[in-house]
Amino acid sequence: MSKLILLRHGQSVWNKSNVFTGWIDIPLSKEGIEEAVEAGKVLSDCNVDVIYVSTLVRAEMTAFIVMAQSNLKKIPYKQHKEEEIQGDWYQMGISESLGLIPVYEAWELNERMYGSLQAKNKRETMDAHGEEQVQLWRRSYDVCPPDGESLEQTAQRSIPFFKDKIVGDLEKGKDVFVCAHGNSLRSILMHMEKLSKEQVLKLEVPTGIPMIYEYGGGTFQKVGC
Repeated sequence: MSKLILLRHGQSVWNKSNVFTGWIDIPLSKEGIEEAVEAGKVLSDCNVDVIYVSTLVRAEMTAFIVMAQSNLKKIPYKQHKEEEIQGDWYQMGISESLGLIPVYEAWELNERMYGSLQAKNKRETMDAHGEEQVQLWRRSYDVCPPDGESLEQTAQRSIPFFKDKIVGDLEKGKDVFVCAHGNSLRSILMHMEKLSKEQVLKLEVPTGIPMIYEYGGGTFQKVGC
């Protein structure tokens, strides 16, 4: 059976400051780096054949820090899109190299986009709009924050990508590591664990804690490494 590792990135600078982050490209905090190191130690003996990350730096940082702790004799290698490649320098020697793990970026795995709430302090936003309204924006399934995405809309991009690319690799027998965000992972877990809209709203995905599943016969079972 193939394995799937899901990991929410380590704490970001704005997580620490209690600020809505969304699609703003904020790096890990010192604590977030430490969380990624600890996650890497937990996963150090887990096989990984392919890695998927969002386009946001906090997810990419986390994935590379995790893999730096690995005992595998393989290293992650970022796969650039054709339009990003200028000349052959990006690919030189790749076909002759062994032990490389491809890393793919996907915007479909990005965090939920919080629109005009982004860069605003959560406590101050509650003071301005009321706790009930902010909770509705944050925790309802189909209500969007101003100019942003609902969890339902996040699921509409993350789940098809998951079913096509990630499950496609699992079907081929590959062990897959996905490093993404609280809401993109919540939507994927909703699909994997067949959660209702009400159940997924109660689901919390902590930073830096790996979730490991075995995949076979179209089903997922949570396991250890």
